[in-house]
Order: sequence, then C-alpha cells, then structure tokens
Amino acid sequence: MSGSSFGKLFQITTWGESHGPAIGVVIDGCPAGIALSETDIQMFLDRRKPGQSKFTTQRRESDSVEILSGVFEGYTTGTAISLIVRNQDQRSRDYGNIASVYRPGHADYTYTQKYGFRDYRGGGRSSGRETIGRVAAGAVAAKILEQLGIHITTYAKSIGPVTVEEQDYHFEQIHENKLYMPNNEQAQKAEEYLSQMMAQKDSAGGIIECVVSGMPAGIGEPVFEKLDANLGKAILSIGAVKAVEFGAGMQAAQKNGSTNNDAFFIKDGVLEKATNHAGGILGGMSDGFDIVMRAAVKPTPSIAQTQHTVNIDGENTELVIHGRHDPIIVPRAVVVVESMAAVTLVDMLFQNMSSRMDRIVDFYS
Repeated sequence: MSGSSFGKLFQITTWGESHGPAIGVVIDGCPAGIALSETDIQMFLDRRKPGQSKFTTQRRESDSVEILSGVFEGYTTGTAISLIVRNQDQRSRDYGNIASVYRPGHADYTYTQKYGFRDYRGGGRSSGRETIGRVAAGAVAAKILEQLGIHITTYAKSIGPVTVEEQDYHFEQIHENKLYMPNNEQAQKAEEYLSQMMAQKDSAGGIIECVVSGMPAGIGEPVFEKLDANLGKAILSIGAVKAVEFGAGMQAAQKNGSTNNDAFFIKDGVLEKATNHAGGILGGMSDGFDIVMRAAVKPTPSIAQTQHTVNIDGENTELVIHGRHDPIIVPRAVVVVESMAAVTLVDMLFQNMSSRMDRIVDFYS
C-alpha cells in the first residue's frame, strides 16, 4: 500500500492494522539532541485512547508506547525513531457478520474495489486505530515546536447541535470535561445530547478547532506547497474528517473585500492586524498571527440501528453492527488533529530553512 508516509524533511510513516499484533510509526528527519521519553509520547496517546468515558469505545487498550530506535540516554540521536504500540484487546469475532457485506459510511466497498479483498476486522488500515502512529509522531513534533515557542491549542468547538461561541471560550476548561470542549456548561449539554443519541442507537459529529500561536511569518510556499494546502491535506487524511476551513472559512464567500480583508497597522513599532479573517495565512504563507483552522468530523458510521446495504454477491440485505464503537469520534480526534498539525508545521519549518541565502550564510558562517 502506498500513501502511508507524510512529509518531506520531517517524514512519518505509519504502519499496522486495527486487529494486528501492533501498530506504530517511523519518524525520519528528527534532529538530534531533543529530550524525548516514552512519557512525553504517552501523554499524547492517553488523550486518544479508548475507554475514557461512556462516549468512547470500551475496547480496553493501554496504548502503551515503546521507543525501539532513535533515542539514546534520553535524547534523539538524529536517526530514524521507531515507535510501537501493541494491540491487547482485539475482538475480531465482533466483525464476523460484516465479512461479506459492505458497511454504510465505511471504506469496505472502496477498499474491496481497490485491492480485491479487505481486512474486515475493524477496517484494517482504514480503522481509526491507525491514528495511534500519527499521535505518537505528533508528540515528537510538539517537542520541537515547544523549543521554537510555538503552541497549539485544540478542542471540540461543537458536538452535534451544541456549539461553543468564541466569546464563551474558557481554554482552562478543555481538559476538565471528557469531550474536550472549552466550556464545561456547553460540554454538559453536549453530554445530554450524546446520551439521547446512544439511546436511539445513533451517533453524532462535530467540529474541532485548532489554534496555532507563535508561528513566525513566511512559513509555506506561494504555489503548490502552501501552508494551508498542506495543513488541509494533513487534516483531511484523518478518516472521519470531511471538511477543513481556515479563518473565516466558508463564511468568507458571503463577505465583501472591505469586510473580509484584515487591515494592517503599526502599534508600538510592531505590525498588527485589526482582524484575522485570513486565519493567519496569506498567499499560502503564515503571516505571524494565530493560525485558526477547523475540521468537520462526520458522525460515527458504526451504529446499532438496522441499515440497508448489499453483500459481496451484489444482493440487497440488512445489517446491524455489533461490537464496541464510539458514539462520537470528535473527543478522541482532537489530539489527532493537533498531532497532524504539529507534524505539518515542523516539516514546513524545516523546508523554510533554505528559502533565503542570507540565512544560509549566517548558519554556516
């Protein structure tokens, strides 16, 4: 299978299947001398692991990470970093009834058309469990961004019909509720809504917002390697994400030039912007202000209601999906979005290092 690698100078390659013995990632291009431990990575993985609440799958996985290479005496060596998480609670028997049918909303049909057969145990490579490798790599990328003074804040802006408006954000509350919303009161309303969906054997979607602060201006390329284009590709590569927008996003289409443009001004000798409709990116390059990005996550396709579908013999049939599934993907996907953003930013920061001759001269002088 091609397409399991992402990035150019900071490149990650994820591997493994949902119901295989293990899953993981190889990171190539990480500089030497970064303090890195399994604890650093585990903090990220704990945010996406199952069983955190009644709103996540009850698959019992510790998601404990092991560093196999690329770290010596607590520091990265500059060589490839290999990370592994062993699967512990596979229940492949739960998927026996879908071996010969195509699940609505899943990749079963397209996977079969591409390869001629598929691993029906949890979706194989198309399973959300593949994101373990992305999150582990994101933890390493976050260590690099931290040393550069770049910080990423990611949270669930909305779940189903429950939305947290910007004026009601309380970022200190993101980790105080199981849904990672920046408002505990709205999180409670979202929990009530999700409980209703679970009672109806249904699921829900939502919107994840990601804000990057401290990003220097000029990162990204003006044509095909635009910062927003690469971030968009990174986030859209997450299985459940159906749309990505920056700044004003889709609302920009309803504005006029006079209301959508972000006016520049100088304050205390520093360039500022009156607004940030551009979401921190102009002409494919960061403008030095907060990068604001949103990802729309679809409802979990695995629901316990009876659904119409077809089998591999082309016959109409009905399907009821059994097993352990999240009624909503959003809470566990928050750290996945953050991780893919971190990996992309590091890769593009590294690519930018050769964009100006004067800086190359300064480096080698």
